[in-house]
Amino acid sequence: MAEIQNYTLNFGPQHPSAHGVLRLVLELDGETVERADPHIGLLHRGTEKLAESKPYNQSLGYMDRLDYVSPMSNEHAYVIAMEKILGITPPVRALYIRVLFDEITRILNHLLWVGAHALDIGAMTIFLYAFREREDLMDCYEAVSGSRLHAAYYRPGGVARDLPDSMPLYKASKWHSEKEVSRKNENRQGSLLDFIEDFVKRFPTHVDEYETLLTDNRIWKQRTVDIGVVTPERALQMGFTGPMLRGSGVEWDLRKKQPYAVYDQLDFDIPVGVTGDSYDRYLVRIEEMRQSNRIMQQCIDWLRANPGPVLTDNHKVAPPKRADMKNDMESLIHHFKLFTEGFCLPEGEAYAAVEHPKGEFGIYLVSDGANKPYRMKIRAPGFAHLSGLDEMCRGHMLADVVAIIGTQDIVFGEVDR
Repeated sequence: MAEIQNYTLNFGPQHPSAHGVLRLVLELDGETVERADPHIGLLHRGTEKLAESKPYNQSLGYMDRLDYVSPMSNEHAYVIAMEKILGITPPVRALYIRVLFDEITRILNHLLWVGAHALDIGAMTIFLYAFREREDLMDCYEAVSGSRLHAAYYRPGGVARDLPDSMPLYKASKWHSEKEVSRKNENRQGSLLDFIEDFVKRFPTHVDEYETLLTDNRIWKQRTVDIGVVTPERALQMGFTGPMLRGSGVEWDLRKKQPYAVYDQLDFDIPVGVTGDSYDRYLVRIEEMRQSNRIMQQCIDWLRANPGPVLTDNHKVAPPKRADMKNDMESLIHHFKLFTEGFCLPEGEAYAAVEHPKGEFGIYLVSDGANKPYRMKIRAPGFAHLSGLDEMCRGHMLADVVAIIGTQDIVFGEVDR
């Protein structure tokens, strides 16, 4: 009988489990992976170079498109970097709103992750469950920014506008009866904060449903336990952050270790894994959703009790109120200059990192005093995780490669930039 030779297999780039345009060149011995070589750059849009040719305020929209599952977290790092160089501090209310939406974004990210990861390795129901809750949170995005995905809501000096006092309502149509619509509108009668609070109250039971479907599911455990094990030492050496690092048992979370916004005033825990396998990373993300829910409740309570401004009154970086712009010549000039030329940052450099749902997302800005960056460098968490794919896949079966790509939670907007 002929001896089995190693052969090379193309996995992707249009593979349904490749989570974007990933091309993996797999060297196989039978069905066992000997080597995995990720080829990236198929989505490269030159975000860092594009940002260097545009005024600072026009690059905000690019941040949303880097990781289109967690848009507001990307914006947060970018505006913090600008605020560091400008030396401005946003109003406290704006910081609480940012934290609230950072945690909404974390839940949005993990919901899509658990649904897509489970779908990749054979479980379909959870995908439909997760999208049920994503729909509510997407409505929160839409209520504050007018957009369900690319929000562009954060601004240097605060956020674009305060939380609205009312939620959009469903309307009856030939597809939806009055009775059905009134049921759907029950939790939309108050403000956005009321709507989010209603979500926060019922979300833990939904997380319990996800756990009922997966946590003790025999097939799920066979597909994830001891798959893609990373030791704490290797996770640190390879630059892993976020759930990929915490799944290996390293308690590192920027919200606790290097607090930004108002995280140092909030009460929450950092979940960590034990064995560093795909199953542990799943458990870490599930618990992160519960902790995000806790943080959201604290933000809601504070925001109810403390009205106030949500954007700096420095009109060199933030536009004046529309009524002022219509009546006051000085405000009109500020408005015109801001939206045609943007604003200039003083000479200097800054690095700002946030605890993005996928790990440490950082923006390094260098300013030469102009109205556009001299250099912008993005530190994308998924890029470091993908570089560890070869090591995580070796010795596993071909089907496990799909599980390992899923557990890394990579999005190619930020990997390829």
